[in-house]
Amino acid sequence: MQIDLKSSGTPAKPSRQTLIGLDRPGIAAALRETGLEEKPAKMRANQIFRWLYHQGVHDFADMTNLGKELRASLSQSFDLSRPEIVERLVSKDGTRKYLIRFAPGIEAETVFIPGVGRSGALCVSSQVGCTLNCTFCHTGSQALVRNLTSAEIVGQILVARDDLGEWPSPSEGRKITNVVFMGMGEPLYNLENVLTATGIISDGEGISISRRRITVSTSGIVPKMHELGERGQAMLAISLHAVHDDLRNELVPINKKHNLAELLESCRTYPGASNARRITFEYVMLKGVNDSDAEARKLVRLLAGIPAKINLIPFNPWPGSPYECSSWGRIEAFAEIVNKAGYASPIRTPRGRDIGAACGQLKSASVKKRASELRRERQQQADTSS
Repeated sequence: MQIDLKSSGTPAKPSRQTLIGLDRPGIAAALRETGLEEKPAKMRANQIFRWLYHQGVHDFADMTNLGKELRASLSQSFDLSRPEIVERLVSKDGTRKYLIRFAPGIEAETVFIPGVGRSGALCVSSQVGCTLNCTFCHTGSQALVRNLTSAEIVGQILVARDDLGEWPSPSEGRKITNVVFMGMGEPLYNLENVLTATGIISDGEGISISRRRITVSTSGIVPKMHELGERGQAMLAISLHAVHDDLRNELVPINKKHNLAELLESCRTYPGASNARRITFEYVMLKGVNDSDAEARKLVRLLAGIPAKINLIPFNPWPGSPYECSSWGRIEAFAEIVNKAGYASPIRTPRGRDIGAACGQLKSASVKKRASELRRERQQQADTSS
């Protein structure tokens, strides 16, 4: 069967259904399809859920509180395999970037950033490619391949925790304390799968990361924002980057459909927003484009009445980008204006720049060189310099 990589349709159905990406009711429904009665299916689903997401097992044989015959039967019907790590890069600052293959030609990047949140954040992708074409973002230059399933979203967390040796789910001293949907793609264009994944991630019997430590970032898909707040109860981040519609139309083209006034009104009514659950506004600092004192003052006025904090993001360059990063002094001057107005405005320290893992740099090998070619080139460079 040939996969159409240009299609944004659903993935091909595997010969054995994966249980990864299913919540308890989903696992129970899958078990009932094998002939299990409703009551035992519900009980077994609770057990399997814990094995998958708390213990992190890869094999039904390890689910020791299930009978041997049941384990053998389940292994014939269901698959627990992880997606494949095509390439794993570790930055000099400890950031880890994973290029993950979910199916032939279906690849996305996931980044673990130590020292963010309570301990470390995992930046996950929700799509392969993106449709938004934000001009400062490398991912935006890659056409959409398709949405990721809930299994593929959750699979990114399982893969990272495998690599970090973080099973079973620790109650103390864990490395991944936060999950941010700030990788490849627009999460609200894949809302159902994102909501299913956040439910699994936050379940106390499994991965057990609080919804207050799960952040979903959007470029401004206004019609879906209220539903995210109502059903997902996740923390919201807005990819803002401009304080005037003319400029935001250029930087974030979805603004032509949902302008600043509409976006900010949706933020004011976002379910659960409060001083304890502030909305994060992301603002990439572009030299001579959006970094003036006047724009800092305009930003403060725009956010009046919204419980907010503002992340100032030094622009991370990528090949062919038309922008430069604002100077550090300019960024600090911008931050001072915002701080004096009463808004927290941390300047995000660039992480993983040396491995292309920083904000706005992600782009999968679906359209890049194969990892084997990259390794071959690095080896050739090393041989030349030695």
